[in-house]
Parts: sequence; structure tokens; C-alpha cells
Amino acid sequence: MSNQTENHLPEYSKLADIYDAVMENVDYELWADFIDALMLQHHPKPVDILELACGTGSVSLFLDELECYNVVGTDLSPQMIEKARQKNKSMFCNVTFKIMDFLDINLDQTFDVAFSVFDSINYLDNPEEVLTFLQQTKKVLRPGGLLIFDFTTPKNSIQAIQYLNNEEGYTDNNYRYFRKSRYNANEQIHENAFQIEKLDADQETVIEKYHEIHHQRIYTLQQMLDIIDQTAYNIIAKYSGFDFEEADEQSLRITMVLQCPSNQ
Repeated sequence: MSNQTENHLPEYSKLADIYDAVMENVDYELWADFIDALMLQHHPKPVDILELACGTGSVSLFLDELECYNVVGTDLSPQMIEKARQKNKSMFCNVTFKIMDFLDINLDQTFDVAFSVFDSINYLDNPEEVLTFLQQTKKVLRPGGLLIFDFTTPKNSIQAIQYLNNEEGYTDNNYRYFRKSRYNANEQIHENAFQIEKLDADQETVIEKYHEIHHQRIYTLQQMLDIIDQTAYNIIAKYSGFDFEEADEQSLRITMVLQCPSNQ
């Protein structure tokens, strides 16, 4: 193994090159079906859909294949959006992908539904940022429109480190990665540290090394409800996991369904 300088990078910069490999066990089609079911359950005829923090675009692309939605996918990471656009082209889909910070939404259209999945909200460091997110999304939702988002709970983090910590893997594009995962229960912070190595064609020599650290703030159900209570949103439902089962403090992942006032 060669001696290489380790490059410390912002979140989701180099990870974009291996993201789909790291997430290969995630059933994005199931997730898209769940979002589709939530929309049909709680909105009469949604057409224009906005995904926030879309990553490499998998859920947006599956929704687009249903051929009944106009989908816009957004993410703060240019590298992730580039991957999403490549997939959009190769899959012959019609999603519009844009680079955008969901704490500073600047779009010239409104939507029936906005959604954000895979605990992207947990990347918001404090309740004030979550409140900003809620205020920003409300700007682009039509009266009666839905905001759907999920977040993971402390119970999930305590379980997750058992299989995330010391994770190692290889990708088809000659990368090797290592993940260290830990959870600070007192501060409710979950840290995932990735060491990413670019290998030569024989996957024997390290050409470059990269390091990314991802911090997530882990919210309880009550903490999230207290934040939402400061907004004009109406809570339509809170679900546990991928079921239409009522969430509670024992839930690992909670999906919130909020609705804008119809008279806004």
C-alpha cells in the first residue's frame, strides 16, 4: 500500500462516488412505494412532487416511473446531483434535478407534496434548523399541500451502531471504504466516519485516501412534535417504519405527514 495524503472532505463529496454501493441494501423501490401510498392516502390528486435531500435520486426516479407525477429532486451536494442526473439519463426518466439547500429554498414553482427521506432531517443540528426547514418548505407548498419527512430516534441509533460500526466494503469502481459509527446518547449525536480509498485497477494499491465525517442529531418523537407545534402545519399522521402503524417513543424510524393550511 502506498503512502498517500488523506484528504478531509465535506459531507457527501467523495462519498457520492460510493454512495449507491454503501446503500445497496436499501430498498428504494419500497421507499418510493411507501411515499406513493402516503400521498394517495392523504392527498386527493398530487401531481407536482418535490424531493428534498434526494441524494443520487433513487426515490425520485422510482416515483417518476409511475408516470403520474412531475418530480423535482434537489440536494445540497453537487456531486450527488451529478450522479442523479447520470442515472436519470441512463434510465430514460424525466426528473428535474437541482442543486439546492433545503434551508434556503429558491424555486419558481409550487408543489402538491414535498418529501425528504432516509433521515436527512437528522443532519439538521438543532431545533432551530428544523424549524427553518419547516418554514422554507411551507413557502413552496400549495394550500392543503403535504410535507412528508422521516427521522431516526435514539432507539434506532443504539441498535444501528451494532452493524454500522467497523463496516467495510468494496465498490465496482475500485473504491474501498471503512465506516466507524458511534452514538453519544447524552448529546443525541450519531457520528459516521468514512475512510474512502481509491484503488488501482487490480484493487491492490491505494492511489488516494479520503475522509468524511457525518454528524446527525437524533430527535425523540416528542422533541419533533414540540418543533412542529411552533409552525402553522397540521399534523395529519405519524407512522412507524414503513407501515401505517401509529408511531410512538419506541419507534426506530418515524415518518411525519404534515399539511399546510388550506387557507394560507
